[in-house]
Amino acid sequence: MPAKVGERIAILGIGYVGLVTAATFLKRGHNVVCVDVLKDRVAMINDGKSPIFEPGLEEELEQGIRSGRLMATTDGITAARCSKFIFICVGTPSMPDGSIDLKFIRSASKDIGKGLKGRKGFPVVVMKSTVVPNTCEKVVRPIIEKASKMRAGRGFGLACNPEFLKEGEALKDSLHPDRIVIGGTDDRSRSAVEGLYKGMDAPLILTDLNTAEMIKYASNAFLAVRVGLSNEIANICSAHGVDVYEVMKGVGLDKRIGPHFLRAGAGFGGSCFPKDLKALRAAAEKAEVSLNILPSVLDQNEAQPLETIKLLKKVLKGLKGRRIALLGLAFKPDTDDVRETRALPIVKALLKEGAVVRLYDTNRAAMDNFRTFIKGKTKRVIECGSIEEALKGSDGAIIQTESKEFKALRPRDIKAWMRRPVIIDGRRTLDPHLMKRSGIVYRGIGWKNR
Repeated sequence: MPAKVGERIAILGIGYVGLVTAATFLKRGHNVVCVDVLKDRVAMINDGKSPIFEPGLEEELEQGIRSGRLMATTDGITAARCSKFIFICVGTPSMPDGSIDLKFIRSASKDIGKGLKGRKGFPVVVMKSTVVPNTCEKVVRPIIEKASKMRAGRGFGLACNPEFLKEGEALKDSLHPDRIVIGGTDDRSRSAVEGLYKGMDAPLILTDLNTAEMIKYASNAFLAVRVGLSNEIANICSAHGVDVYEVMKGVGLDKRIGPHFLRAGAGFGGSCFPKDLKALRAAAEKAEVSLNILPSVLDQNEAQPLETIKLLKKVLKGLKGRRIALLGLAFKPDTDDVRETRALPIVKALLKEGAVVRLYDTNRAAMDNFRTFIKGKTKRVIECGSIEEALKGSDGAIIQTESKEFKALRPRDIKAWMRRPVIIDGRRTLDPHLMKRSGIVYRGIGWKNR
């Protein structure tokens, strides 16, 4: 049955997933308490501000604070004690071997267990963080049971409800999902979480905990393989004077394949694909399962951004002393997320070649976040406050994200600002035909560069 409107929901971890989950349940009329160990994040939420950039997110949080249905705290134990649903949305960062670090999961589970001790009713703990199979059953469950002195499926419910969000469109994805996956220890746990989503027009999958955990990893693995294969085909296309975007237009019309995640470029980044593939690889190694495809996708993704450097070197006959503008520092447009951004290996390669790098991103927060990678390391990295400043006097430019501002670049501005109008397009942001007709030296991944 549907969950009652105004149900109290605790969100442990107010990073990207946690805040979008909070905004979604606020939108559906529930009361939300956000929990985080970082006091500055808690203070921002209570002021109606979002600590991360995501279109539409801050407006929902601000409205939640004004309505009195949202608050934030550092006290996870009390939040768990007072909530019907407790969502675990803490980070699972990569360890050196690629496996996920569960220290935040364990800490959150311990607080939840303490909060549930002596509780009546049937509170439900829901795993929203991305975790490998058996994490809920063999890590979270025993910790909560020990601290609460209750059994899962009897005193409290335990479920897994993975997220499938695209940064830049996360709130829309959460409010209008293409599927809802709910795994649980028992029917009662699954049914309780299902009630939170009643009325949403999306296919529903009810399953066990391990299957729900694996669905998220399998989904990201498939998508990463599509991107990696598209990038590899793009490199072949470039060598043979073929436009990969025309190729993929034809490929995407095959109903067995479809058009999504076939856009070739400088590689994938962000918080999901690289981390999840590494975690799957580590889990397979631990289980003594041999993998071939996923490690190859990771290797291909590490090499892919360097294709932009190869193209630039061919045009400029070397990069030592050249001034190169890098447009786009986040891993994709409309976000400030620089985790696994392909901009970083590009910057490192440019510096290794002796170039002077001029950095610019449309999102100021992305530039601030990226600064942690290069702060104090060299005087040959210059932050720029505008696209004009970045291009002014440059010998070449690499476009790393397809933001609207970069798409709006006019040939006359490129020619007026740059010392040499050389554009290396890592995302097919600009129209190659227009650039060439206008006298711009244009090269792109998957473009007919011969």
